[in-house]
Amino acid sequence: MALIHGGQLQQIAEQYKISTNDWLDLSTGIAPFSYPIPDIPLSAWQQLPQRNPELIAAAKQYYQCSQLVVTNGSQAIIKALPELYRQKNIHARNVYLPERGYKEHAHAWKTAGYQLHFYQASLPDITSLLPNSVLVAINPNNPTGQFFTPSIIKQYHEKLSQLNGLLVLDEAFMDVMSKEQPYSPNLDSDVANDSNSGHVMVLRSFGKFFGLAGIRIGFLIADNTWCKSIASLLGPWQVNGPAQIIAERALADISWQIEQKSRLKTLRKAQEKMLNEVFSQALLLDIKGCDLFLTLRFHQVEHAEKIHHSLCQQGVYCRLADEKDTIRFGITVMGNFKRLESACRQAYTRIIAGMDAGT
Repeated sequence: MALIHGGQLQQIAEQYKISTNDWLDLSTGIAPFSYPIPDIPLSAWQQLPQRNPELIAAAKQYYQCSQLVVTNGSQAIIKALPELYRQKNIHARNVYLPERGYKEHAHAWKTAGYQLHFYQASLPDITSLLPNSVLVAINPNNPTGQFFTPSIIKQYHEKLSQLNGLLVLDEAFMDVMSKEQPYSPNLDSDVANDSNSGHVMVLRSFGKFFGLAGIRIGFLIADNTWCKSIASLLGPWQVNGPAQIIAERALADISWQIEQKSRLKTLRKAQEKMLNEVFSQALLLDIKGCDLFLTLRFHQVEHAEKIHHSLCQQGVYCRLADEKDTIRFGITVMGNFKRLESACRQAYTRIIAGMDAGT
């Protein structure tokens, strides 16, 4: 059965009988500003995509690593990894995953027949990790915003190395964090010092921060053995030629990246302030997230589903958690704030009216 994700606008539009053109879609964590598409030579459209040394060099510089694989989004790796890991470690049976997070991770490991162990806000007790096990950490977590520092990640990496296990670190939203927070530079130090590098892989997403999810590019950062295995498994022509050119320019454009981080932070603060003011302490427990999304928890969990429904009735699409107890908003531009605030105030009014009526 297909999992539910944000971005399924056509489906939600049909459900609420509102044209797709009339929606404010805040259901994903994709930046509202996109990297400008450069001129693309005709040859990039005519030829089969080749290995692009300039893209690889730009990606290594951007992600601060010496080895990586370019893929058509990190989803391809998430799906392929469980079977591939079984081939590398025949004793692998157990995988630890966040109870809340990108559900495709759990789906892939469960489908492959692994035993799933879920942890909540904190990583699992490091002393309880089983030999040959896999730990999946989403950092920062979507949708909770939970973030683990590189020093904490390193402790688990070293422990899993001792246990002949694997750390899978999904850094899809890492671009908006400070430059000291990504874990990939630690992989190069492990290669230099010795051999923990074979027990960790880092997944990075291109489309979210650069606002170009449609071109489908992701990166695997790992040691040479893992990179070769993944490249061989995925096969040739993973990423189309025009997408490679766009990504190469974007990853090397430092001034645009600085500007993007600044405006996303400004919008996130303004949007968080507005949501706090609208829903107030009467309904709202807290807001978590990062500069690409905001997740709202409420004192009464049933309010999340009611607010989501009210917003959809007004053509505002946010993401209702699978657990139906939180809602997540993508970051939007200032020009959409008035509409978003109005819709949220109407949703708030309906909830308060229902509370007063005892319904």
